[in-house]
Amino acid sequence: MISRDFLPSEALREFIYQFRLRHFVFQNGIIPPAKPFPPRPEQCLTFYVRGSETARYLKDNLELKKWRSVISGQFTSRVDRYVSYPEVLIIFVDFKPGALHRLTGIPFTEFTDKDLDAETVFPPEIKRVNDRLSSTDSYSEMIQIVEEFVSQLVQHSKKELLAVDRMLLLTVKEHEHTIDWLAQKAYLSPRQLERKLNERIGISPKTFVRISRFNRSYWLHLKNPKLNWFQIAMACGYTDYQHLVKEYKEFANANPNHFFAEESHAPGRILGLTK
Repeated sequence: MISRDFLPSEALREFIYQFRLRHFVFQNGIIPPAKPFPPRPEQCLTFYVRGSETARYLKDNLELKKWRSVISGQFTSRVDRYVSYPEVLIIFVDFKPGALHRLTGIPFTEFTDKDLDAETVFPPEIKRVNDRLSSTDSYSEMIQIVEEFVSQLVQHSKKELLAVDRMLLLTVKEHEHTIDWLAQKAYLSPRQLERKLNERIGISPKTFVRISRFNRSYWLHLKNPKLNWFQIAMACGYTDYQHLVKEYKEFANANPNHFFAEESHAPGRILGLTK
């Protein structure tokens, strides 16, 4: 198993959190179980260098085998992911909220709750990236290939960084704020803020705030498993424990304990990963 995270070059850090490389080889005929993915405040570009992945969208009860490269918009419900066996090698490009819209100029309402074939969005450049990735065994070269592609996107960026983009980063990191406070930080009216966020990430400010808060509770539990759920609810800005449970049922399709019991059987967790 290989699990490595790579920081982007300085020029890309305005757009990208990190590159993540995961390489799993399953032996002895082991079929890896699904990994449940609740929504996170992020949009991703993913490359399936070896093997493949099938996604099951619980909200719509649909299954989809993914393409060689995939753009994932902002999800608002859980997706279960099944990786291929005996081997899968995946590279994730974790974009900061709104960054993919700035690079493409595409309204992200077209990507909400969707995984799309990246070759239909970035032809023919990304097809060449996929071909180059499949022809090397070097992890560092793979990351270099992907970083070069993203650098080209940045050079032709369609949108400048605005106050609303900085506000999105604050919302991911900090406790919940009112919509009026967020609009003030973005130098927009609440109505303008709604329009800008739908354009940039495909969902409303209220939904983005809720998903960001849920995501903080998810990571707080993983990093501090001894905290009880009431403590986590209070630390993340929920009104009480029942409020947290309600959000988990909506976003994770289960209460917190049941969800993390399922999540503990995911391939990465079995192998000791916490990301």
